Amino acid sequence: MALIVQKYGGTSVADLDRIRNVAARIKRAVDAGDRVAVVVSAMAGTTNQLVAWVHGLDPANYDPAEYDQVVSTGEPITIGLVAIALQSLGVPARSFLGWQAGIRTDGAHGKARIVAIEPQAVQACLEKGKVAVVAGFQGIGPDGRVTTLGRGGSDTSAVALAAALRAERCDIYTDVDGVYTTDPRIVAKAKKLDRITYEEMLEMASVGAKVLETRSVALAMQHRVRVQVLSSFEDRPGTLVVDEDEIVESQIVSGIAYSRNEARITVQQVEDRPGVAAAVFGPLAEANINVDMIVQSVSRDGRFANITFTVSKADLPRAEAVLARVKERIGFERLVADPNVVKVSVIGVGMRSHAGIAHKMFQTLADKGINIQAISTSEIKISVLIADEYTELALRALHSAYGLDAA
Repeated sequence: MALIVQKYGGTSVADLDRIRNVAARIKRAVDAGDRVAVVVSAMAGTTNQLVAWVHGLDPANYDPAEYDQVVSTGEPITIGLVAIALQSLGVPARSFLGWQAGIRTDGAHGKARIVAIEPQAVQACLEKGKVAVVAGFQGIGPDGRVTTLGRGGSDTSAVALAAALRAERCDIYTDVDGVYTTDPRIVAKAKKLDRITYEEMLEMASVGAKVLETRSVALAMQHRVRVQVLSSFEDRPGTLVVDEDEIVESQIVSGIAYSRNEARITVQQVEDRPGVAAAVFGPLAEANINVDMIVQSVSRDGRFANITFTVSKADLPRAEAVLARVKERIGFERLVADPNVVKVSVIGVGMRSHAGIAHKMFQTLADKGINIQAISTSEIKISVLIADEYTELALRALHSAYGLDAA
C-alpha cells in the first residue's frame, strides 16, 4: 500500500464537473490500494478576483496580514467541495485548512516560507482509511495569523506534505501532460521527457518553464521527494522528476527553455576603476532588485566601460529610477533600457562531462544571424540573451542542433 500525495491546480478544479473528475481519479487510486492525501488550489480565477478586491480598496498600503486573510479564502471552498465529491462516490474523506494540516510558516505575509509541517492530524486521517484533502498555498505564521506562500505555492505545499508524510511520490496534476524538451507550442517536434533530474527541472523552472514552481522543485530535491507531472484531463503517464541516480543514461542536453520576463539595461560610459560595479549594483540590491546576466565591455583606451545587465521586466521602471538617482555618484553618461529581449537556455546534466556545448549553441545562433547580447552559465546550463523577435527561430534551431527533434 503506497502513500501518494496528489496535487490539483486551479484549472483542474475550475468547476463542479472538473471537481467530479478529480474525485473519480482519486477514487481510482484508493481502489488500487493507495493511501492518498490531496492538496488543492482555489478554483481557476478565484485568487485573481480576491487579489483584485484587495487592490480595489487599497492598491498600495493594505495590511499584508489582512491581504492573506482575504486571498486564502479560495482554497477552503475547493477542499470542502472535493471532500463532498469523494463522499458522494463512497470514499471517506475530510478536509484540512493549512493550519489544521500543521503547515507552519514564517511571518512574511504574501510570500511566506514553510518552516515545518506537523502532519499528525493528516496521518491520523489516513490511518483511518480516509482521504485527507488539504488546502494548498496557505499556512499559519508564528503569530497565529493565516499566511500565504505566493503564486505557485500549492506545488510547494504538496511537496512539503509529501516530505513530511514520507510519501512514495508527489503527483502534480496540471493542464499539461509532462515536461517537454521545449515549448511544444513553438517547436512542433518537442518531445515529452519520461524522466528529468531535480537539477535540470530546477534550472528549467528558474528560466521560464512554468510546469513547476521553483521553490517546490528545490524542496523536492532537498528531501528527495519523487515528483510526477501529469495531466488531470488525460489518462497517460507524465514526467518523473527524480534523482540523477534514477536515470540510467542522461542526455547531454535535456531541454531548451526560454524566458520573456527579461529586460536589459546598459549603463554607458562609466569610468573603469575599482568600485564602480559596486556603485552600480549596490543601490539595486538595496532596492531588492535582482540582477541576472552581467556583461562589461571596456573602451580601447581602457578609461571607460559599458556595464550591461538584466532585471525582470516588472523591475525595469524601478531599476531605471534607482540608477537615475545615483547617476552623479556613479558618473555614467546615459542609461539605455530594452525590454524586448528574451533569455534562451540550454540545459542538461550531461553537459558536465561533454565539451563543445557552448560552441554549438553560439555557432547555431550565428548561422541564423542571431546576435548574442549577454551570456551566463552554470554547471548544467548555458543562457544567452537575444532580441525577442528571434525567439522562435532560436528555439527551433537549437532544438534541432542538439538532436532533440529525434529524442
